[in-house]
Amino acid sequence: MTGGQFGLFGSDPWWLVIGKAVAIFGLLVLLTLFTIWWERRVVSRMQNRIGPNRVGPFGLLQSLMDGFKLAFKEEVIPKAAHVGVYWIAPVISATAAFIAFAVIPFGPTVSVFGVETPLQLTDFPVSVLYVLAIASIGVYGLVLAGWSSGSTYPLLGGLRSTAQVISYEIAMGLSFVAVFIYAGSMSTSQIVLAQQPIWFAVILLPSFLIYVTSMVGETNRAPFDLPEAEGELVGGFHTEYSSLKFAMFFLAEYINMVTVSALATTLFLGGYLAPWPLSLWDGANTGWFPVLWWVLKVQLFIFVFIWLRGTLPRLRYDQFMKFGWKVLIPVALIWIVIVSIARLFRTDVALTNTELLVVGAVSIAVLLAAAWLLQVRSDRRADKRAQAEEDHARRASEVLTAASTGHPVPPLPGQRFEYTPRRSTVTVPGSTAPADSTEAVAPPQEDRDA
Repeated sequence: MTGGQFGLFGSDPWWLVIGKAVAIFGLLVLLTLFTIWWERRVVSRMQNRIGPNRVGPFGLLQSLMDGFKLAFKEEVIPKAAHVGVYWIAPVISATAAFIAFAVIPFGPTVSVFGVETPLQLTDFPVSVLYVLAIASIGVYGLVLAGWSSGSTYPLLGGLRSTAQVISYEIAMGLSFVAVFIYAGSMSTSQIVLAQQPIWFAVILLPSFLIYVTSMVGETNRAPFDLPEAEGELVGGFHTEYSSLKFAMFFLAEYINMVTVSALATTLFLGGYLAPWPLSLWDGANTGWFPVLWWVLKVQLFIFVFIWLRGTLPRLRYDQFMKFGWKVLIPVALIWIVIVSIARLFRTDVALTNTELLVVGAVSIAVLLAAAWLLQVRSDRRADKRAQAEEDHARRASEVLTAASTGHPVPPLPGQRFEYTPRRSTVTVPGSTAPADSTEAVAPPQEDRDA
């Protein structure tokens, strides 16, 4: 998209802008209802169950009925809650989830009642940063919900949400840098058009994998659903919520799933562009067909969310934070350096393809060597740890008694002390065994013969 085509955004008549906003709102609600139904059906199939199949054809209306049920349930507000913040927290989460979709492109320019307009509400040169900013605001709803409930477990869930978003949004933002370098823009519509003929998920595979991992942590989904861990925090930040307010948190979670899936589609899978070999058809990327490709790609990512929930166990919190800070962020930084050097050699230094391959091979060899050295160091540490644990277990198996030491002594770390009665250490005259031993109490030989 050229700079002149940015004029299409902001020039739509008022009725078309309102129509687009209402269409996006309706699409997100429908996608949420469908995603809830699909998740329950897929997980039930993984667990050899049936899932919802009563309300509507194939149970498709079950999610809608659940929404009505939540809306009409009795609402319980804790006495210790800060009522104002308690009410506004779910509104913040739901609102942020909706408005993040303003810059997501659904398709190319089409004609709506004779008006040429792009299938996107708006766009501007830094629209990806806008999505990150809105995602950062959305976590305020979780934090305020935990604090305002006046309870311990929701507060801990809110604090976990803060740490989680900070950790994984850094890795998510770093995964975008390589996309910006290759696309030359932060505009979502221009990033989509820059992925012709090859998607960024292919040429920027490490960035794609980092983003996919980060988006699961960003949305508090299993196996990264630590703010809502029922085994530790009952229900996390929304433990004290009920009725419609709980439904708003539920809605925000699933809309965030759609948002990060749509952003992944936009940045790495070509957005609304048709996949190969459908892209060979001239009409695949024109008209309303691209909306279909966009929906299919988004549903593919949502299926990944469901698949992870149905197969992976929840991580421990220390493992989760260690993975974000010690794995994802360093890998993202190293990958940014590699991409920057590659683009420099490609654009500013006149190298042949053979020379580029040699430079790439040397870089990969250096990285593999560094990874091997780190692995060797890690193995040595693991061996030392195993040896220390073995020594600890050996010491723990040692039993100290007064008979073995001559007098009772305090056990060393890892040892245990068995109390020995004093009379057991007294020997019978003419015998070397203790008084309570078998040898000391055995009858004489002649008595046994008689």
